[in-house]
Amino acid sequence: MFGLFKNNPTKKMRKQYDALLEKAMHAQRNGDIKTYSLLTAESETLWKEIEKLESTDNAKK
Repeated sequence: MFGLFKNNPTKKMRKQYDALLEKAMHAQRNGDIKTYSLLTAESETLWKEIEKLESTDNAKK
């Protein structure tokens, strides 16, 4: 019942992930491949953290 009020740490991380991918897309469209590569690498790292958190949450249930 009180799980409704529990914070979801991955929700904020997913928003950051989506924002990084959008910035990367705009950098690619503008021809800035170096920035695109850096943002994509950063988003992949963040995605791995999200998957790690979600897998530990699922293991607890």
